[in-house]
Formats: sequence, C-alpha cells, structure tokens
Amino acid sequence: MGRLDDQVIIVTGGAQGIGKAYVERLASEGAKVVIADLNAEAAGALVRSLGEDGKDAMAVTVDVSNADDAERMVSETLERFGRVDGLVNNAAVYQRPGLFRGPFDQIPVEDWDRVMAVNLRGIFLCCRAVISHMKERGSGKIINISSSTVAQGTPNFAHYVTSKAGVIGFTRSVAREMGQYGINVNAIAPGYTLSMDAEDVDDNVRATDLRSVSNRPLSRSESPADLVGTVAFLCSSDSDFITGQTLTVDGGNTMP
Repeated sequence: MGRLDDQVIIVTGGAQGIGKAYVERLASEGAKVVIADLNAEAAGALVRSLGEDGKDAMAVTVDVSNADDAERMVSETLERFGRVDGLVNNAAVYQRPGLFRGPFDQIPVEDWDRVMAVNLRGIFLCCRAVISHMKERGSGKIINISSSTVAQGTPNFAHYVTSKAGVIGFTRSVAREMGQYGINVNAIAPGYTLSMDAEDVDDNVRATDLRSVSNRPLSRSESPADLVGTVAFLCSSDSDFITGQTLTVDGGNTMP
C-alpha cells in the first residue's frame, strides 16, 4: 500500500528533469500520474516506462501559458480518471537555449515576457483550470514550485527570480481563498539542482553548483532525489493541516 494509492495527480513539465523525478516518485507511492508537458515524445516514453512497471499514467501535450491547453489538460484527466486530487505546477522556463543572463536593464522584453508567461501565468492558468473540480469535491492539493533564488536575490537573473517570487505570493493568496473548500495550496523552493546527465553539465553549470555547495551546511550537490519526498508529502494526507507555506529544500543554503 502506498500513501497516494489511487490519487490522481497532474505534474506539469513532468516529462524530463526534476519533473520526471516527481512523476516517478508519485507513481511509486501509488498515484495515477498525468504527465503534462510540451515534449510529447518524452512524455509518451515515460508513460510507457511506468506502464512496464505496472504504474498507471497518461500524457497530455500542454503549453501551460495557453489557457485552452490548461483547460484541456484537466478535462482529459477527468475523462480518463474521473477526478483530480493533486496538481504539481513544475513547468518553468529556466535555462532554455538563448535565455538572457545579465543585468536587469539589459533583459530583452521578449525574454521577460516569456519567463512570466510560463513561470507565473502558467501556474495561474493551471490552478484556475482545476479549482472548480477541487471545490466540488471539497479537497485537493496544489503544490507550486518556486525557488530559493527569491530569498537570495540572485543577481543577473531578475526575470526568473521575480517570477518565482510571484509564485510565493500567489500561493499564499490562493491558500487563503481556498482553505474554506478543504484545498491545500503550498510551495516548494528548491536550491540549485543538478537535473541533467553528467555529460550535459558544462563549465557554467559546474561553477554555479560549486558556489551553491560552498554555502550549504549540507555541502553536496542537490539532485532531484532531494526534492521528491517533499512533493510526495505535500500531496499526501500527512500534510492536511499545512497550507500557504513555502518549504525551502536547498541543503540549508537559505536560512531566515
């Protein structure tokens, strides 16, 4: 028996990287997982892999910044599984090719808008799409992925940091509104996480990771495996009396 047996949980950006780790952990805990991702090929491959292990999953091709896609994601989930118990808003623009890194006054407007569209508007749209169903059922778990860069004020990355700060504010506001319906809304703020294969780690990524490690009381690199337990906890009944909170998972790098 898993603590998420028969729960239906949507994970946006769930086909690869950290999102894939979330999907695999939730499925191992007994959840039926919806892999919502732009990369249809990767999502389909993950569904097949989980199916070979006896896990129940489905893939939905979704651009979370598109309102129609977000609504379709939920309607297809309900058509297949009949319910939605949890939503993990993981999809985000972080290191996509060509994303500008540098002083805020040099950030191209199109980069700023794209980051906000996915990282903040996307969470709003996905929450909006699922909330009427959760309100009807009188329960639901929403987990929004923020970042510890918010507390650190990471320089030369203002569009990303601002979007992730917005996630925390949005989480708190929605938690206040949705508590009366029995819906828990929380956020996770990961630290700098190595989510790619070793051969894909370039000098810039390696240098950033070394800086993060040097500041952590738990002085090692952070991996997706360090985050999945917190996601599973917040999706489970173990967290039924926790809402409006941001859990920082960064090895102690960020402290009040």
